[in-house]
Amino acid sequence: MTLKKSAVIGSGVAVLFLVAGFVVAQQAVTPSPPPKAASGWKAVTMTEGMERPWGIAWLPDGRMLVTERGGTMCLIEKDGTLLNDIITGLPPVEEIGQGGLMDVSLHPEFAKNQWVYLTVSGGTGRANRTELWRGKLVGTELQGVKQLFRVSQDKQGGQHFGSRILWLPDGTLLMSIGDGGNPPSMVEGQLSREWAQSKESHLGKVLRLTAEGKPAPGNPFSGSDVASSIFSMGHRNIQGLARDPASGRIWANEHGARGGDELNLIAKGKNFGWPKATYSINYGGSEISPNKTLPGMEDPIVVWTPCPAPSGLAFYTGSRYPNWKGDLFSGGLAGNDVRRIDLDANGKVLGQERLGIGQRVRDVRQGPDGFLYLLTDEVNGRLIRIEPTN
Repeated sequence: MTLKKSAVIGSGVAVLFLVAGFVVAQQAVTPSPPPKAASGWKAVTMTEGMERPWGIAWLPDGRMLVTERGGTMCLIEKDGTLLNDIITGLPPVEEIGQGGLMDVSLHPEFAKNQWVYLTVSGGTGRANRTELWRGKLVGTELQGVKQLFRVSQDKQGGQHFGSRILWLPDGTLLMSIGDGGNPPSMVEGQLSREWAQSKESHLGKVLRLTAEGKPAPGNPFSGSDVASSIFSMGHRNIQGLARDPASGRIWANEHGARGGDELNLIAKGKNFGWPKATYSINYGGSEISPNKTLPGMEDPIVVWTPCPAPSGLAFYTGSRYPNWKGDLFSGGLAGNDVRRIDLDANGKVLGQERLGIGQRVRDVRQGPDGFLYLLTDEVNGRLIRIEPTN
């Protein structure tokens, strides 16, 4: 495979490759600057006083479970009242840099089994990993907590844990795992981010697991338990996963390094390029890869430069905002905003708008009442509801 040349075509760049004697063109994506402001909405603070909230899940009675990165989980009433009760019986958590107690998700049959799933960082600053735990919620206590899964290799430092959970209709779950960190972070003698291209590592992957944390049947790669758990690969750090229930499309937002944050359409067995193909450069300004696109690797649907640092992603299906139905909403940590990504019925991006929040947005979810809810990643973290003004 040889890179021959590139030529500007329209608003993108057509990159030409020589593959098996044939010239193959791939259209590079034009990075998106911050979009225009959205109108017709307001941000209503439902509660505040949480410390670095990370993930949110609704109980059948409308109350909310909210994780705090430091290792606690709050209980919030439907009206936003932050209860004094906190959930006890949580698994051991080590708050390591970006890691700690992260996502929370209820089993699809929670009403029957009361299972709550949590992603946490475990270990030490020198040797840590992302883990998946489960417990049975009885009152305000998690009982019988059990580690279901841990990443194949320990890494060093406190970066790139991934950790979003998304349930599929067949009762399996997707779980995003970050690449382990920026250089000089090393795992087994090579840069940790290079493991995103290896089928013998969980780093830099989306995994598909059973409810017991095992490799799910029908995954695209066979062999070891590591390979057979992989759904897609070549990721840097996915912190937002969402599914369109009508089409089944699975969307992810993904952190780049300096520039090059991505919105990707996740598909079984696909390689999304990191770090061989990327729109990012290193934080110091040096090149990560000369390639933005490569044959056999999936191109992003949207590239954001400068970076909003995306975290939290919701596919909106409600009726509270009729003009937003069928669109994606992506939280931004550095952007202090939510990006509305306007989609048509075929999943094509028609445009973008920005909901300026003024705080780091860690999670975006659609509540059972049809409103969008946000968590802000602050010492005095907030639960915010987006309400229409017209």
